[in-house]
Amino acid sequence: MTGKQERLASILRAAPVVAVVTIESVGAAVPMARALLDGGISAIEVTLRTPVALQAIGAIAQALPRAAVGAGTVLKATDLEAAEKAGATFAVSPGSTPALLDAADASALPLLPGAATASEAMVLAGRGYKLQKFFPAQAAGGVAYLRSLAGPLPRIRFCPTGGIGAADAAGYLRLSNVVCVGGSWLTPSALVDAGDWSAITALARAAAASRT
Repeated sequence: MTGKQERLASILRAAPVVAVVTIESVGAAVPMARALLDGGISAIEVTLRTPVALQAIGAIAQALPRAAVGAGTVLKATDLEAAEKAGATFAVSPGSTPALLDAADASALPLLPGAATASEAMVLAGRGYKLQKFFPAQAAGGVAYLRSLAGPLPRIRFCPTGGIGAADAAGYLRLSNVVCVGGSWLTPSALVDAGDWSAITALARAAAASRT
């Protein structure tokens, strides 16, 4: 396993759930991340779906060095470059392209690329990616599909993401080829908008205890 893959493995293994967040307000970024940390969730994927996402990544990285803040929805080389410049410690993509993988080879930032089929997973493994995002997890076959990949692809570990809720996490985490799950249920928009950080901490605490 390469150095970047080892760093990524350390981030993903720190807790059973990676918090996948979409931030609309920079002001909410740090208190939300602190609430997740207080609940035992240290890996936070900020999706690049809003105009303030990169600024939010920078704010979290500066204020909370204990957090592993990553950039999600990385689609192209410029996204990867911007995420690294903002202070992200890892990057996540829903899929992959040759151009994105080439850019990741040249970047210091570890990339968690997405795969939804055995063929895609094999191509990524051939490029050295033994850690992959399984996306969209629920729609692509869920627990049963991932279980079926464990036999023929025993060296690949997945972070399933997409449509997973609190009730689904334990089923994925019992699989031998799952390192963690990604979920947005830890930071529902209603709680973020209300600034109910204690409720988010409670959700994070439950998620941190979800590995059985």
